[in-house]
Amino acid sequence: MIVAERKTIPDLIEILKGHQRVLVLGCGTCVTVCLSGGQREVCIIASALRMASRLGGHPLQVDELTIERQCDNIFIEEAADAIEKVEAVLSIGCGAGVQAIAERFPNKPVYAGLDTVFLGILEERGVWGEKCASCGACVLHDFGGICPITRCAKHMLNGPCGGSREDRCEVRPDIPCAWQLIYQRLTNIGQTDRLGKINLPKDWSTSQSGGCRGFVREDHRI
Repeated sequence: MIVAERKTIPDLIEILKGHQRVLVLGCGTCVTVCLSGGQREVCIIASALRMASRLGGHPLQVDELTIERQCDNIFIEEAADAIEKVEAVLSIGCGAGVQAIAERFPNKPVYAGLDTVFLGILEERGVWGEKCASCGACVLHDFGGICPITRCAKHMLNGPCGGSREDRCEVRPDIPCAWQLIYQRLTNIGQTDRLGKINLPKDWSTSQSGGCRGFVREDHRI
């Protein structure tokens, strides 16, 4: 799941400076789950923008809409009429959604209302943790389903580093050592023999280090 957090209202007021009518556009998937950009949040942000802009002497007309997914043109089409009526769009979606809308409406300003943080999971109520770096070459099968690229502060593929203390990370003492977690997990599932394998250095060309990435399913193309 993509995890994002809301920008502050003063930041949003600054971003929208110069516009008279804007659309606050929410997304019904990932950012809804992490309580940042769903219909509820759209209502809250829109109301706050109206009040803050009025108090600042430059009242905004704020429209509201939430679509199923901002990263899919099929659902973006549902917002086309609403977008045409406003001067600018404040996307309460992830960075992918912001860019998808900007590409679909090249002559319309589209602004990010959230800070996209990471790919993660819900760990407990109100708490999300990063679990995937989207590196493009998954190695989870070798490490018991625990990612050393993301979970280890040093991204080590042949750990541990030797600096951890009492199963805590040397770099971040507030988090567990990823390699301690890997060892415990492999022990639990009877696969500690995997720890004897020497892993080659990471090929970062499959990640952002190789530039903007794409994915094509030829069997689904028309």
